[in-house]
Amino acid sequence: MPLSELPQLHTDISQLRGAVAEALADGGSRHLLRLTDEEIAVLDPDSLQECVAPTPRLAELSEQEREWTYVTALRSLVSREAVDVANIEELDALIRKTEGTPEADRPSDVDLDLRMTTEVSLALTLRRTAERALIAEQHTAGGTTHTVVYGHTPGLYLVERVTGGGLHMFSLAASAADAAEVVRLAVDPFEIADKDGPVRQLTPEQIATQDVGTRLSEVIDTSLVVGQVVRLADVPGPLLTTYATDREVWTVYVERPDAPAGIEARPVGPGTLGTMLQALLALPAPEAEE
Repeated sequence: MPLSELPQLHTDISQLRGAVAEALADGGSRHLLRLTDEEIAVLDPDSLQECVAPTPRLAELSEQEREWTYVTALRSLVSREAVDVANIEELDALIRKTEGTPEADRPSDVDLDLRMTTEVSLALTLRRTAERALIAEQHTAGGTTHTVVYGHTPGLYLVERVTGGGLHMFSLAASAADAAEVVRLAVDPFEIADKDGPVRQLTPEQIATQDVGTRLSEVIDTSLVVGQVVRLADVPGPLLTTYATDREVWTVYVERPDAPAGIEARPVGPGTLGTMLQALLALPAPEAEE
């Protein structure tokens, strides 16, 4: 069986409730695991089109390179005991036999008996079944990284940080505040945010013409880190852009796209920045059962 036709992930979160409860028993956040672009492609190929998290490493590879990279990724997963392949010896013999053979001529008579660990199943299932997601982009001179937060309940968030090289770091957060703290450190990695300043109202025309005032213009021009945070939902939601210099952090908050008003710019301290991010992440409390 070609590695591009691996079994699909079964996304039934009810089967993993025990693992979630155990992971978040003490509150706060907990690191789950790390996976590469290639490993995610092996474990959950459909997610490459269905999930919002980017896979920057795969974008650099040809189809032929991807196929052989997936073989290496599978070996890595097995060696780290992230997955168990019950018929690994049979599969290994097939891989050795087909090395250097054109894809059309490779035998496909070995079915892959792949079993994931609880941590892997939990991470991949939560990223496919979230009620709401928030994505934050961090732009620096060194490139772009992403942080994606998947909201399930007010007490369960999956946080996925993606480096420019395609490394995905997964963790669980027990509240919107815990998840917001991860995003805050992504848009303000040097913790420059100092204190709150006055709010300035802006119009879409001012944004379009970059007529945003001298101080904000200077902040934009001298920013070391630019963050863009957006909540993904059926109805377009707020957009928060952050600008971090070596002295301060400013935010530009847009209530909704193309709105004639509701655009606010201001310098912020760490508390206000965290509160703004937490508001973007907050999920409605579940309705009480009668």
